[in-house]
Amino acid sequence: MNQEVLLARRPRTLARAIVDALGERIRDGRLAPGDKLPTEAEVMAEFGVSRTVVREALSQLQAGGLVETRHGVGTFVVGAGDASAFRIEPQQLATLRDVIAVLELRIGVETEAAGLAAQRRSEANLAAMRAALQAFAAAVEEGRDAVAADFQLHSEIARATQNEHFAGLLATLGAQIIPRARLEASGVIDPERQAYLRRVNAEHESIVDAIAAQDAEAARAAMRTHLVNSRERRRRAVGTP
Repeated sequence: MNQEVLLARRPRTLARAIVDALGERIRDGRLAPGDKLPTEAEVMAEFGVSRTVVREALSQLQAGGLVETRHGVGTFVVGAGDASAFRIEPQQLATLRDVIAVLELRIGVETEAAGLAAQRRSEANLAAMRAALQAFAAAVEEGRDAVAADFQLHSEIARATQNEHFAGLLATLGAQIIPRARLEASGVIDPERQAYLRRVNAEHESIVDAIAAQDAEAARAAMRTHLVNSRERRRRAVGTP
């Protein structure tokens, strides 16, 4: 693809162009299931785009069920995608009411995932969760976008259920289900939002602590509290009962 054409496009269109290019490589077999994608830096260099654009593209590939990101390891091809698979398209998250609807779905799915993770998690699963917590905290303290680390933590909890369908559903939905994804697209976090994100990570820590203690009911309660808090903040914003 002509790099000058890419550079003339807006960030969201740039991300779409990267999705199309990498998606084509996955579908025609140049990138097979299990293959590791190029690093963010390599994709940035190839397409001449920013890290924000690359992360948006990877989120879209995850949402399409083509790849999954493993914290601290990289992003891997999981399949060629399925047009009939359940997914939530970006236009279905256009309003706060749309975001609330997705949070209601997440409350149902991720509450049970947290309980199963507490019962079944391995030490490796727990280490991956702790690493995601640390990545989230580091991003917040440095005033950077914390959406990727947030999604990674929830993905690691789903993976710790030892039930591939939980992790598969999260991968299909992608990082766009994190309610702040659009707000933090610029990568700029002001002090007020930084304080809010510290509270969010305290909720994350409560979930992981319960999973570490193998207390399934406490893990369910902590996850439900975390997601309900997020839902209620959005409800207040739109005056939804």
